[in-house]
Amino acid sequence: MDRRRFTLMLALGILSSRLVANAQQRESVQRIGLLMTTPSSRCLDALRQGLRELGWIEGQNTAIEYRTAESIVERLPALAGELARLHVKLIVATSNAEIAAVKVVSGATIPIVSIFMFDPIGSEFIESYAQPRGNITNLTADVTQQESAKRLELFREAAPTISRVAILWTRAVRGSPTTSAATRLAAERLRLTLYPVEVRLGSDLDRAFDDMKHERVDAVSVLSTGVPATHRERVIQMAMQRRLPTLSYDRDYPMAGGLMSYGPSHLNSCRRAATYVDKILKGAKPGDLPVEQPTTFELVINLKTAKALGLTIPPSLLQRADQVIDP
Repeated sequence: MDRRRFTLMLALGILSSRLVANAQQRESVQRIGLLMTTPSSRCLDALRQGLRELGWIEGQNTAIEYRTAESIVERLPALAGELARLHVKLIVATSNAEIAAVKVVSGATIPIVSIFMFDPIGSEFIESYAQPRGNITNLTADVTQQESAKRLELFREAAPTISRVAILWTRAVRGSPTTSAATRLAAERLRLTLYPVEVRLGSDLDRAFDDMKHERVDAVSVLSTGVPATHRERVIQMAMQRRLPTLSYDRDYPMAGGLMSYGPSHLNSCRRAATYVDKILKGAKPGDLPVEQPTTFELVINLKTAKALGLTIPPSLLQRADQVIDP
């Protein structure tokens, strides 16, 4: 064999080996979908951190396909379809609306790791916490009666004169806590009247606040998914114009100017989701992985908002807060 032919064959062999190696490397990269209604770089970063701690390095052995509806819930099915066509190994869905969108486009074919489910059994997402059995697992926002009662107790402690509390919610988000028996029992014990106010679109907010005025509500409890989350700043502005204190599950509300929040740490849930992603990528079936309920809660109070509403937050309550926003 002459030298030129030998050199050519050697070069072709090296090129072929590199192509095979590159193909194998591409196949070894696990593609993960992440679907959100409202963009959250903090949640994405927390998920990445959790994955890194478990050895899943983005750009090396994992790739995250991130889609956000930019606060427009109606976009979720199309975005879920995009992720399904990318043949992702699983989809991390932040809450009920995202889970429902993925189920519409994929049925039970794609594993779903939730971050913040409400009433997963009532929503028919899982059969039980211990054995979900379907293709959905991970974390739920559900809390026991004690935590539901504590949320309202903290609200009453911050605003002792309130008696009629509107609950702003979206029917499209299945598993609304407005139907929670624990919440109703807590309200009865505290002698609070709960008045559910449904909003389907952002354009419903004016009507919703008119209804609140008609019903003489003096405070608002906000569901942290659906329209109330998508239009957070507008909800806060409208409540402040009417001097209505607001309570939420999500710290983003007081951070944006609402009065207070009490609920599971959203960022901790984002990071914890990586544990379930890890197990599923290693072969576990989501239906065999028990759904976790929250164990750590955080209280956030916006003192500037309290002052604007003429509220004096008791020092004992401020001492218990995980974060006090004070200008």
